Amino acid sequence: MTVGRAPTGRHDGVIMMARTQVTLDPDLLKKAKRRAAELGVSLAEYLRTLVADDLARPRTPVDPASVFDLGDSGGGDVAREKDRYVGEAMASP
Repeated sequence: MTVGRAPTGRHDGVIMMARTQVTLDPDLLKKAKRRAAELGVSLAEYLRTLVADDLARPRTPVDPASVFDLGDSGGGDVAREKDRYVGEAMASP
């Protein structure tokens, strides 16, 4: 992450920013403040940099079909024989 100003617009050479409010979980806020301090920047600068870095990265589309055919069941019959398998498992000591 490169820490630096993420300009939102310019007016006469001065960077203009819009004020916003973000609600964070207290533990997450504590960790974010700690990380900002480690980087030597304010929490606001840290958050601006995170947003700017995220938006600068190209989005990689994910094909929903990529989660199918991840493995080979070996021609298993679990769906067809589930009742028998559960019965056997329950009868086992």
